[in-house]
Amino acid sequence: MTGLPGMGRMLIVFGVLLILVGFFLTTAGRLPGGLGRLPGDIYIKRNGFSFYFPLTTCIIISAILTLVAYLFRR
Repeated sequence: MTGLPGMGRMLIVFGVLLILVGFFLTTAGRLPGGLGRLPGDIYIKRNGFSFYFPLTTCIIISAILTLVAYLFRR
C-alpha cells in the first residue's frame, strides 16, 4: 500500500495538467495573432493545393513540454 499515495498524487498532477492543456487549446484561437500563425510557420497556397506546417509553433510547444517534464523530474 506504500505506492498508492504516490500514484494518487501523480494522477492529480496529470489531471490538472490535462485541464490546463484543454483550457489552453480552447482559448489559443482567441489570442491576438493566434498560436498557429507565428512567424516561421510554413504556409504554401497554390491553385487547388495548400500546405501548412507549424514549425515555430511545434518548437515552442516542445520547449514548454520539455520544461514541464524537467520540473516534474526534479
